[in-house]
Amino acid sequence: MNVSVLGCGRWGSFLAWYSNYIGHNVVSYGRPDAPSYLVLKNTGRNEWVELDKNIELSCDLDYSIDRADVIIISISSQGLRGFFTEIAKRDLTNKKIVLCMKGIEEATGKRLTEVAIESGADKNNIAVWVGPGHIQEFTKGKPNCMVVDAYNDELIDYLIQNFRSNLIRYYHGNDIIGTEVGAATKNIMGILAGVLDGMDLVTMKGALMARGSREVARLIKALGGNELSAYGLCHLGDYETTLFSPHSHNRRWGEAFVKGEKFTKLAEGVTTAKAVSKLAERLGVDMPLTNAVTAMIEKDIPPKDLLNSLFDRSLKHEFY
Repeated sequence: MNVSVLGCGRWGSFLAWYSNYIGHNVVSYGRPDAPSYLVLKNTGRNEWVELDKNIELSCDLDYSIDRADVIIISISSQGLRGFFTEIAKRDLTNKKIVLCMKGIEEATGKRLTEVAIESGADKNNIAVWVGPGHIQEFTKGKPNCMVVDAYNDELIDYLIQNFRSNLIRYYHGNDIIGTEVGAATKNIMGILAGVLDGMDLVTMKGALMARGSREVARLIKALGGNELSAYGLCHLGDYETTLFSPHSHNRRWGEAFVKGEKFTKLAEGVTTAKAVSKLAERLGVDMPLTNAVTAMIEKDIPPKDLLNSLFDRSLKHEFY
């Protein structure tokens, strides 16, 4: 199978590595002036992974798309609309497209498959691949479980059968709304985990896991998805990787914020929190933890004050 991975940053470089690992013919595409592409071109590796010589590096988007049976996209979620509009100018007939990224479009509150479909994707040929796992663990041979979801069950089966291995066990998703929303909002909770680390309140992560997944479940239900998805691999199942791992960019961003330090790498939870707060307000969904992250980012409210405000909220039943 010919696989083209569009985007060669942290996760994109892993996806190229993994696709080659399981025997596919792989092209790793990056823009010619992108630092992530230049590092791989000049050294064959980055800080996370070393690419096998069988992996072809390319900055030719036409070539990368034309030769692919499966196109994997791994870029910043906020850049997807513009990037997919460019991709859709090519012939995508019968090409399977997999979004390996997590986020909600800030300007519209749309899920990423919605953005892709509005930008020219065939609904029946687009899927998402999400769940727990860090490159630093996978490349050491440490296995994990992930989920593939789509609007088309046959596409899910096709992808799972062609990407399964002893390193990743896949589950068949059946709730594209819940899978996408759960994966995106996981990053918001990762920021809060970092805030708790920075405040030396690590034991509160248990409460964060319980309450965070509960408010995400309410949002998924309001959007028409299955609220149980919040407790699956896309969200709660990814918490250990995000809330406790030293590798998580979102957790590290939250910890750096508390300590007054700059964290310069991509933390998708920052824009996702803003997008989800707007979405929740529009739908009338109570999401206090998400709103706290947004207030911390946009209004620069001290985390201690936000924590106090969360504790001062009116008392509620646990599963309201």
